[in-house]
Amino acid sequence: MATRPILEPVYPDAIRPSVFQDGLEFQDFVCELLAKQGIILQNLTSKKWQVKLGENLQGFEIKYDSRCSETGRLSIEVAEKSRASQELAWTRSGIMRSDNSWLYIQGNYAILFLFAKRFLLNYYYAINPELTDKFGTIRTFYLPIQAARKHAARVIDLSSGRAPAYGVGA
Repeated sequence: MATRPILEPVYPDAIRPSVFQDGLEFQDFVCELLAKQGIILQNLTSKKWQVKLGENLQGFEIKYDSRCSETGRLSIEVAEKSRASQELAWTRSGIMRSDNSWLYIQGNYAILFLFAKRFLLNYYYAINPELTDKFGTIRTFYLPIQAARKHAARVIDLSSGRAPAYGVGA
């Protein structure tokens, strides 16, 4: 029986052709890191099941923010389009998406921030931050790293190269 080829979504206006693959690889990295701590994620890969439930059965949203360490801010997604076009309407995404997500994990290979999604929504509505359109396909607001460190449920700093400590007070 022949296998179907794996098709990547087409984002013709993405800054890098590998942006989708980069996100998948980061998601796998986070899954492996969490698995070492006994937290096993069951990711959903088909569009049908992601729309129906979310990224995974556990309700964890994972976002790769490759430049957050150098910019000093997290770029929190609220809307997206498949391509940069004035004719296309923005679709709710990220923290605004209505799915099973309750935990929002964002960062890069040096640092991860784990937030209650409710916190990010409350922050967004309380602060009413300026929105930034990136490449005409992603709409975000910025959360300074200092505020992220203060308000995250957990910060996992991997920059030392050591495995993160977990447990009470970690």
